[in-house]
Amino acid sequence: MTTTDRKTHWEHIYQTRPSDEVSWFQPTPALSLELIEQCNLTPEDSIVDVGGGASKLVDHLIEAGYQSITVLDIARAALEVARSRLGEAANRVDWLEADATDFQLAHQVHLWHDRAVFHFLTQANDRHAYIANVKKTLLPGGHLIIAAFAPEGPKKCSNLDIVQYDSRKISVELGHAFELQQTRQETHKTPGGADQQFNYFLFRYTPAL
Repeated sequence: MTTTDRKTHWEHIYQTRPSDEVSWFQPTPALSLELIEQCNLTPEDSIVDVGGGASKLVDHLIEAGYQSITVLDIARAALEVARSRLGEAANRVDWLEADATDFQLAHQVHLWHDRAVFHFLTQANDRHAYIANVKKTLLPGGHLIIAAFAPEGPKKCSNLDIVQYDSRKISVELGHAFELQQTRQETHKTPGGADQQFNYFLFRYTPAL
């Protein structure tokens, strides 16, 4: 799937469906918040939420006092959901309409958070581009959180194929520059009542000196 195809797909989703009815909706992103807390960030440390779109994670990050937050999504319609929801507080966030495999921030970040973007990259060249972008964007010693469908989870999402990951598979994919610190399992309950098995991975970026 090309970048153009991805954008068309996700714009259509958010233009035609309420954001709290899509299968990946979370009222509270509890496990993401728990893992972020374990990164021991300061309020001034930079965070990028990749594929954050309409997610409520940004609400909680603002409430927790983080002052350098970027929310990135390929779909403008998804970003507009969050901006409208936050009201005046949206001005405390940098909003970026871009593809996760091809964007550039004005600064490097201490944390890259991704809930369910990476697993949509079924082509090796897209995964390689994504990982190269993580390495360019993340500060040495920074943290990477990726959540993806587990091997016992769904094989599709939003009618798109995905790649399921366990800790070994994602560690091999990312390479030796990323040190796996923790793997957590989550059973996500969709708005429709279905259970989806996720794995969450917390990595520390340790590039060779």
